[in-house]
Amino acid sequence: MADAGRLLLVAGVLMIVVGGALMLFGRIHLPGDITFRSGNVTVYVPIATSIILSVILTVVLNVLFRRR
Repeated sequence: MADAGRLLLVAGVLMIVVGGALMLFGRIHLPGDITFRSGNVTVYVPIATSIILSVILTVVLNVLFRRR
């Protein structure tokens, strides 16, 4: 149970660091991301960014959990 607590703590700190970096450097726009603008409404759909983050998190979590 203590391992789950450490994993959640590390994940939280990592999200804070990534969030701070995104605030400093602006949003990352990849070629597969879609933005719709109509009047005062803007809808941003980060398809490519989501796929890349999913692949990276899958690799990292597989490496972490295969150590055991």
